[in-house]
Amino acid sequence: MILDIGDGWAVALSVATWIGVSFAVGWWGARWPDARLEVDGPLTRLRGWERSGAWWQRHLRVQRWKDRLPEAGAFFGGTAKRHLPSRSDHGLEAFRRETVRAERVHWLILASTPVHLLWCRPTVALGMVAYGLVFNVPFIIVQRANRGRLDRILSRRRRR
Repeated sequence: MILDIGDGWAVALSVATWIGVSFAVGWWGARWPDARLEVDGPLTRLRGWERSGAWWQRHLRVQRWKDRLPEAGAFFGGTAKRHLPSRSDHGLEAFRRETVRAERVHWLILASTPVHLLWCRPTVALGMVAYGLVFNVPFIIVQRANRGRLDRILSRRRRR
C-alpha cells in the first residue's frame, strides 16, 4: 500500500475506480473495428479442454444462469448480446465478434485489479480482487461458451 487513506476511503476510491475503468474500457471497446475482433488473441482463443464451449455448459450449466447477468453491450453504441441479430452466417459472425469484444472488455477491467493495491490494505485489497473476479469472470465464461457454440455452427455450415 502506497497511500494510507483509511479503509472507508479506500473502498470508496476502489468503487469509483471500478466504475471509471468499466465505463472507460466499455466505451473504448465499443469503438474497436470489426477486423480487430475477427482474430482470437492469446486470452480469447478457446482451448481444447473447453470442447468448443461445451465444457462450460456441462460443468457450470451456463445456459441456466447466463440470462440473469446484466447486458450492457449496447450501452456505448455496441451490440447487445441478449439475442442473435440474425441466424444467417453474417449474423452469426457478427455475434461472434461481439463475444470477442465482450470477453476482451471484461479481461481488461479485471486487469485493473492491481491498481487497488496502491491504497488498500491487504484484507481490503483481497475484497477488491474478489469483487473483480465475481463481476467479470461470469461474463468471460458466457462469452467463451457462446463463442464455442457459434464456432461449431459456423464450421458445420462451411463444410456444407
